[in-house]
Amino acid sequence: MIPAYANFGGKIHGGILLSLMDKVAYAAASKHAGNYCVTVSVDGVNFLQPVEVGELVSLLASVNYVGRTSLLVGIKVIAEDVRTGLVKHTNTCYFTMVAKDDAGKPTVVPGLTLETPEDSRRFLEAIKRREFRERHKAEFDNAVSALAVHQELYLLQQERCQIVY
Repeated sequence: MIPAYANFGGKIHGGILLSLMDKVAYAAASKHAGNYCVTVSVDGVNFLQPVEVGELVSLLASVNYVGRTSLLVGIKVIAEDVRTGLVKHTNTCYFTMVAKDDAGKPTVVPGLTLETPEDSRRFLEAIKRREFRERHKAEFDNAVSALAVHQELYLLQQERCQIVY
């Protein structure tokens, strides 16, 4: 990581890491799909530890799940301080990618061969992740559609805001 990638705090900017992760997810998904792939969503982006200028960054990608036209790519980011040999896990996140044909339409991707128990665990975890995301979205959408602002204003009394209307 070079100084030009640093933010005002002297750490590598999260946007730089996200860009690298997106590129690696594209490479893994496209290689598996045999087609151009686009990013549909990014799930679970947590910056666990900062990446410092001068550290070597490695991004490990795995196609964890495939649907009909979609793929879930897990990305693990590790950073190494070459002076001390200290290696740290800085990020893990999941990119949902969709394969596109030459006309730009979603196209079927090959199935995934699960060669190890770890492969099976990742595939099953991806199914659970999708189920959880769908349930959470439905629950959130229901809560938002049922929100009666005038009845919930009391919740703002404990928050750092001021109503001026």
